Amino acid sequence: MELSPATLKTLDALSDRVREKTADRPRLALIFKNALLNTLQTTVKRLPDGTTFVITGDIPAMWLRDSAAQVRPFLALAQEAPELADMIEGLVARQVACILSDPYANAFNEGPTGQGHQADLTDMKPYVWERKYEIDSLCYPLHLAYLLWKRTGRASHLSTAEFAAAARTVIATWRTEQHHESRSPYSFERRNCPPSDTLEREGRGAEVGYTGMTWSGFRPSDDACRYGYLVPANMFAVVALRELAEIAEDVLRDAELARDASALAREIDEGIRAHGIVEHPDYGPMYAYETDGFGRHHLMDDANVPSLLSIPYLGYAPADDPIYLNTRRFVLSRDNPYYFEGASASGIGSPHTPPDYVWHIALAMQGLTSPDPGEKRRMLELMADTDAGLGMMHEGFHKDDPSRFSREWFSWANMMYCELLMDYCGIRAGAEPGLDRASSR
Repeated sequence: MELSPATLKTLDALSDRVREKTADRPRLALIFKNALLNTLQTTVKRLPDGTTFVITGDIPAMWLRDSAAQVRPFLALAQEAPELADMIEGLVARQVACILSDPYANAFNEGPTGQGHQADLTDMKPYVWERKYEIDSLCYPLHLAYLLWKRTGRASHLSTAEFAAAARTVIATWRTEQHHESRSPYSFERRNCPPSDTLEREGRGAEVGYTGMTWSGFRPSDDACRYGYLVPANMFAVVALRELAEIAEDVLRDAELARDASALAREIDEGIRAHGIVEHPDYGPMYAYETDGFGRHHLMDDANVPSLLSIPYLGYAPADDPIYLNTRRFVLSRDNPYYFEGASASGIGSPHTPPDYVWHIALAMQGLTSPDPGEKRRMLELMADTDAGLGMMHEGFHKDDPSRFSREWFSWANMMYCELLMDYCGIRAGAEPGLDRASSR
């Protein structure tokens, strides 16, 4: 994306503000500016039809989740830099078109090129890069559309027939997947791959019972769920549905859509309360990562967002919520099988990467969900100290040796670093000061 002089001036002013706040550690601001410009100049493409296509960085496809997270920090500048607001509005329009073409896909091509995982055993289309069904792929576009409205007051991206149709498609998909065993048309199989890249039971995934929650085939890491009710993704769905109900009432003047969104949010939330909380012998009541409706729970957390660590960031519960605090103590401990402690860093990793690899996204989230400025600062410095001298964030890096890492640069991680540094400096990307809507629950 080529930037106008006015937008570059706005970005420079933001970088100057961050540099002044962190003058004792100049490299923090240097990485910040590098990451902002890298995302805009290498991953964001404005198309002739007015939409925006955002690649992850080293893969020429657009993930609905990643693309929303990649542009989120620019919401803080959207009011004063119309070019950035237009870019985000174009992304919302593109995401809406993707949802309407296939609500079960997670990643898309720029055109009907047939690139990507076309050999997968699922209903692939030329526009689709990958068709791993993940709840958060439908949450992120709704949430981004809501935040753009709240930050700028513009509603042109909401007042379209396509947005309303996509919203109804999301609700219909989540309602179908409340009854995955009896109603879902979705299945997914990949041949000659690790078990985490395919679904068992002929592509249906592990069997689930009804809970009120909605089923997900895969996690935001693109790894298969062990149990089909992914609790943090269902939490994000509750938030997105509540925001959709507000859009339907205040912008679309669609009472039926507002009722449908609110009713589904209540059902999913009740399912989380009834089936997603476990009594841990050491931590007390806490949220499970996954459950199946038959009484089985998977206790862990993953670096990718939505995660249990990210609950306040998502807006599902405030950072001082007792069950969240119990959960946070668990996920930031050795009891979480993906929490790694080493000579260079301690933090959450993922089964998506090798053991002992800490993710920069998780370090950023640890800072963003902490009320302690000292912890935010520690996470920022830890991220800067583990970039292997490249001035960019990675996917994962070895806890004892940051020179061993996956992905030389990763746009989602870069922008999570930027968002944390902005938060540390008192600059929020969310709709309101604080962690979005969590305090209003």
